[in-house]
Amino acid sequence: MFKFLLPLIFILIDWYFFTGVQTIIKDFPQQRKVTIQTVYWVVSALTIFCLIITGVFSQASLPNFFKGYVVSIIFILFLGKLFGCIFLLVDDLIRLFRWGYQFATTVNHPEQREGISRLKFLTYVSASFFATTFISFFYGLVKGSHDYRVHTTKLNFKNLPEAFSGLKIVQISDIHTGSYIDTDALSRAFDMVMELKPDVIFFTGDLVNDKATETEGFLPVYQKLKAPMGVFSILGNHDYGDYAEWESRKAKIENLETLKKIHAQAGWRLLMNEHVALEKNGQQIALLGIENWGGNLHFPKYGKMDLAYAGTEKFDFKMLLSHDPSHWDKQVKQMYKDIDLTFSGHTHGFQFGIEIPGLIQWSPSKWVYKQWAGLYKNNNQYLYVNRGLGCVGREHVSVYNGRLGIWPEITLMELNKA
Repeated sequence: MFKFLLPLIFILIDWYFFTGVQTIIKDFPQQRKVTIQTVYWVVSALTIFCLIITGVFSQASLPNFFKGYVVSIIFILFLGKLFGCIFLLVDDLIRLFRWGYQFATTVNHPEQREGISRLKFLTYVSASFFATTFISFFYGLVKGSHDYRVHTTKLNFKNLPEAFSGLKIVQISDIHTGSYIDTDALSRAFDMVMELKPDVIFFTGDLVNDKATETEGFLPVYQKLKAPMGVFSILGNHDYGDYAEWESRKAKIENLETLKKIHAQAGWRLLMNEHVALEKNGQQIALLGIENWGGNLHFPKYGKMDLAYAGTEKFDFKMLLSHDPSHWDKQVKQMYKDIDLTFSGHTHGFQFGIEIPGLIQWSPSKWVYKQWAGLYKNNNQYLYVNRGLGCVGREHVSVYNGRLGIWPEITLMELNKA
């Protein structure tokens, strides 16, 4: 029902925003006015037609370009016009107040009443907000989604075995393979990872949006990741297929098993509520990895920390891979105080925000997660939240397949003996 109601909402916003356009072009030459009006409604009609297509046809059957870009452009147009309409609404409320005042003061002299036109200033502000929103989010779509940034962090630990001093870890997270149009962008990101020459690589979950079929053709790209100590991975909330429709429970289970096999075929060691020992020069540290454990927004708790932790008491230094950072806040800090360093992802920083090092770090994500991007410390425990490599989507379609301000991240972390 909502899929068919959405085009109607879009039409109403289109019409209301067009009243502002009419104000701006009121004094334009007639031919230019007709041209602008025609272009406006042709673009609007195409947008609404595409919106209807997404509601009528199976999203998985739509072409990759449509899923990756057209849906996102519809979102950008909708958002831009919505912001613009806010200022038009303010303008109309002012007009209503002025009309009420005029009516009251000329109640005995109706012939003195004049028509009340829009305030051109607010109309231009409305158009400016639309243009700024469209340009910014369009940049985030075509450029920002693959504008990979390397974030470098160095940490010192007194209990880190001497052999591991200088250990270089690269973390990536939240690939969401189904949101990629082709393999080129992800391949470039993995080339950047390998150029960092890491000792070990961690992938902290959400390889797909929903289904293992999204990985078709990407296995050679995944296999690019190699490190002397290995590539280790965990599952994220999207990997379980909980957000897709399945013909049977068996099909859903088989999908997850297929995804596990893909990790293995890629050469990644998938940690499922377990731990492994990393060894160097006869010394060892523990690496724990659990399934998704969500503490916010009713995300599932598949993770079993007690199973992963069992047997790690003998290790002086412990690291944990846990997809959702709320796990660190709600369980790790409280019950597992000897976990020295946790790696998470999941939030994407909502793929939108402002980050100026040393000045500001803001995203709507902070309203949901206490720890949403970067490094956090509590006593002697650290958490690093990776901003994600890909863009989130459902059933192969992302509402906005881009990033603005919170760019895709490759984390390079160096550990040293204090």
